[in-house]
Amino acid sequence: MQVLEYKGYHAKIEYDADSEVLHGIIDGINDYVDFQSDDAKGIVKEFHQAVDDYLSFCQELGKVPDKEYKGRFNVRIDPQIHRQLAVYAHKVGKSLNAVVEEAATRYISQVQP
Repeated sequence: MQVLEYKGYHAKIEYDADSEVLHGIIDGINDYVDFQSDDAKGIVKEFHQAVDDYLSFCQELGKVPDKEYKGRFNVRIDPQIHRQLAVYAHKVGKSLNAVVEEAATRYISQVQP
């Protein structure tokens, strides 16, 4: 599976063997924007066109386009871990959000290829 990026938007490209086309959907936004093509060069062009069309459509409507991953999400964790994080954050003089962000950054830097 290939991931494309354009103007801060991403899409995973998949192949549909039944219809023999490549297709993708823009990830991480509430609006549904899809595209397809018969070939690899075309899918990149279609993705760019889909993003541009989405941005133009939003502008015409006076709507702020969704941004991928706004930086806010809810996480449900064990209450004991929550407590430990909160106590640690207090001890080091940081917010709970800052501690969680640091932990996530460290984790992702270790697991990314």
